[in-house]
Amino acid sequence: MILTDGDSGNNLTSAAAKGDITAVKRMLEEDGVHPDAVNGFGRTALQVMMMGSRSVALLLLEHGANANVRDQQGITPAHDAARTGFTDTLSVLVQFGASVNVPDHSGALPIHVAIREGHTAAVDFLAPLSDLGHRDHNGHTALDLARARSSDVAEILERHLDSRLT
Repeated sequence: MILTDGDSGNNLTSAAAKGDITAVKRMLEEDGVHPDAVNGFGRTALQVMMMGSRSVALLLLEHGANANVRDQQGITPAHDAARTGFTDTLSVLVQFGASVNVPDHSGALPIHVAIREGHTAAVDFLAPLSDLGHRDHNGHTALDLARARSSDVAEILERHLDSRLT
């Protein structure tokens, strides 16, 4: 559920974008702002938060933020965390129900995004959770992208694929 709450949504998303855990906590717990209140651009705090701030993500999710909220391009917070390489944030998102197998409008899963951005640790985290047979709209699997970009990342994916066969 996404709520339009005017200034409250703007203030919460602003604090989350800055990584201001104290302000986020106060707004959620004292002011009663819903964690999915949207700002003037229609985005929630989880969508605009500083992706490296695991504590902000955890606080928002503990207060009921939707881990699978999508923007107009179908991008989820898991896509954003994969794009920026913040594995700790990805882990918290997954812990609170974020799906890593929801494609954006280009057909990319978060693992595709992590591969394109060269975030090896994020790829390693996502590989056992991801549908490695999924193809984006260009017909590429995660392994196809990895082989074109990095032999190290391709080896990680091949190892995960091999472990699924045994």
